[in-house]
Amino acid sequence: MAAEPATRVKVLWIARLEYRFHAWRERRARARGLRASVSAYPGYGGEDWVRVLGRVLIVPPVRARRRRGDDGGVRGWRSFAAVPVGYATVTVSVDGVTHEVIADRGGVIDAVLPARLQPGWQPLSMTVEGSEPFQTRVFVVGSDVRFGIVSDVDDTVMVTALPRPLIAAWNSFVVNEHARQPVPGMAVLLERLVREHPGAPMVYLSTGAWNVAPTLQRFLRRHLFPPGALLLTDWGPTHDRWFRSGRAHKEENLRRLAREFPQVRWVLIGDDGQHDDALYTAFTGAHPDHVTAVAIRRLSPAEAVLAGGRTAVDDHTAATVPWVTGDDGAGLLDRLAEIGVVGGTADGVGGPA
Repeated sequence: MAAEPATRVKVLWIARLEYRFHAWRERRARARGLRASVSAYPGYGGEDWVRVLGRVLIVPPVRARRRRGDDGGVRGWRSFAAVPVGYATVTVSVDGVTHEVIADRGGVIDAVLPARLQPGWQPLSMTVEGSEPFQTRVFVVGSDVRFGIVSDVDDTVMVTALPRPLIAAWNSFVVNEHARQPVPGMAVLLERLVREHPGAPMVYLSTGAWNVAPTLQRFLRRHLFPPGALLLTDWGPTHDRWFRSGRAHKEENLRRLAREFPQVRWVLIGDDGQHDDALYTAFTGAHPDHVTAVAIRRLSPAEAVLAGGRTAVDDHTAATVPWVTGDDGAGLLDRLAEIGVVGGTADGVGGPA
């Protein structure tokens, strides 16, 4: 197990306690003969660099299911049972070139590496401590691309009612992943945006934990959402906060995308159940040249109750960036078609994705 490196930053005591707890869990897991492995997640990049994402974990063995008719669904709590391995050295192979990167305190890998790759999806692999290489992909954005999509996940593509803590805990830890439902029409909307803008990056930006990344990937594939990079966060304390700020996570990554792809104008998609309207308002105000349009999904009355209500959507009639709202993907697709972001309408579309 790698030792915690020295740092000049004063670290909050709860963060040190969390690290020591995970280090104790890691020692116990290794004493049982378990080894670390790496889970790699879809990333993105430019023509001479890539942002690689993943996490180093010790995953407990899964007991064979005995019940007949089990379709392989996974309870949410299993995603949180793995032990994160902090400060592990990970070998990343990109286009035949290997690089060594260091995971953070929570085992998360988030590194930018040099690489000259063709636009589109390109493969890479990661390995740790001699484990089998884990294959993943990064989406390389061509220098001539001018359009991109950023979408929230919770209550935008997946019905979760996340803001209520007890509901969130039930959805995250108890519910079988096959029971999770997509927002009607959202897969069609996102697929249409990607299809009509070849080479456009698709980014799923969520306040969800990296623990649920494998579950989220399976959900997106199962419901025919277009593949895209995942930008999640690591739950728990930071060096100076008791809990990570989901809003700050989104703000930071939106600003980063604007810096990394100054030529790209983004369609920002979210919902009115959290802070997406205020977040996108601030971003479009600071970076109007980086936004093509904003699309906000309105929660149903029942979803709004579970989510603890709606946030107020500001009046954007005078905004230089077009704003549209709708109850589902079909409604948003119609509104985006009206302002010319996509061609045609969503006639006949709107059932479950």
